[in-house]
Amino acid sequence: MTKAIVVAGLAGGSGKSVVSVGLTAALTRQGNVVVPFKKGPDYIDAGWMKLAAGRNCYNLDPYLMSMESIRRSFLEQSAGADFAILEGNRGLYDGVNAEGGYSTAELALSLKLPVLLVVNCTKTTRTVAAMVLGCLKLDERIDIRGVVLNQIGTERHQTIVTQAVEKYTGIPVLGAVPRMKRDIFPMRHLGVTPHQEYEDSDETMELLARTAEEHMDLDRIQEIMVPIGQRKAKSIQKVQGRKLRIGLLMDAAFQFYYSENLEALERGGAELVAINAMVEKELPELDGLYIGGGFPETSAGALAGNTSFRDSVKAAAAAGLPIYAECGGLIYLGESIELEGDIHPLAGVFPVRFGMSQKPQAHGYSIFEVDGENPFYPLASEVKGHEFRYSTILEWPGKPEELALKMKRGVGFAGGRDGLTSKNVLALYTHVHALGTPEWAEGFLKRCREVKAKGRQE
Repeated sequence: MTKAIVVAGLAGGSGKSVVSVGLTAALTRQGNVVVPFKKGPDYIDAGWMKLAAGRNCYNLDPYLMSMESIRRSFLEQSAGADFAILEGNRGLYDGVNAEGGYSTAELALSLKLPVLLVVNCTKTTRTVAAMVLGCLKLDERIDIRGVVLNQIGTERHQTIVTQAVEKYTGIPVLGAVPRMKRDIFPMRHLGVTPHQEYEDSDETMELLARTAEEHMDLDRIQEIMVPIGQRKAKSIQKVQGRKLRIGLLMDAAFQFYYSENLEALERGGAELVAINAMVEKELPELDGLYIGGGFPETSAGALAGNTSFRDSVKAAAAAGLPIYAECGGLIYLGESIELEGDIHPLAGVFPVRFGMSQKPQAHGYSIFEVDGENPFYPLASEVKGHEFRYSTILEWPGKPEELALKMKRGVGFAGGRDGLTSKNVLALYTHVHALGTPEWAEGFLKRCREVKAKGRQE
């Protein structure tokens, strides 16, 4: 029977990624099947968890998804595994309001999972016990079963903190991760750097697995995990007939794709084709193109330098190829991006000049209403999503009323609206999750089939 646990922290940057990724990698190296999950709308931590487990990581988000779909996904994806490890986000009790709505604690309670709490011990000793005790008392329904100390300086430091935590809280300390000589997960904006941008991600994973093996009590951590109700893995009913070839820009610039989104496309009859926008000469023969988010600004030179590929994307859009682009994908379809005074030309599907700010321009959950014509979403649809961007619009000759989506919550592209359209292209800042928005995959694939059928008839 699959055993599961939530790895949570006191705050963002507490070290829960070091613990959850290291624990996943160490258990996988022992020959176990570990299915990783990430709480919240996060791509980067999920990417590291996927790398550690050697299998897809799935996102569980109480805002974007119903609790029923969360439980179903958790049980179906975990079926047949030895362990399921769910990494929380932010602090254990942090949510969208003072009551902790949509928090890691709320998710752990809903899934009836125990918590392994990670505490950053920098410049503190006995106070760590007070912080753990506060977490225990704030909501006594939360089942905190173990603590991992992070950023431990010396053996004496570890001894004092361990004794204090166990004396005053009764919770066992199951690991003590030493302060490391280098920052394993250097921060970018509000999160860690994606593994796709690491030249030594395999070496880093080896270090994390070894850290877990040497500094965490893996046997006792397994003992505090709980068996979860078994459910058969979902029988995938795929659409029969000729497959649609759907391209994905997948490289160091574009890597923000939910596993659930890609699996939804495959269930709908898509054959996914990974494409590197920095090295491929042109788009291959496709029936549709999905461009996810990422950090195109960090690879702007390489993207701009690949002129033939940019031209092929612009030509495909002009010819009517269905293209769905989110955030970083939206930027790529623009005219250019300006970075430190240098202008890097992009695909030019839309006449937009982008720049970058030092501060977030949009960050958080969002809702849009579809009130304009577009290739994929039915009119009057209401969709939950999330935004995260530092990019700015330096120049755009359009008007907000020309955009297809009305933001009911969030920032969008301009004037409280989102969704640039051109023929069969929809580009928007909002990210969506397929389990919360099933009409996304349905609408995208439907238009791909229609365009393909029309082409055959012509």
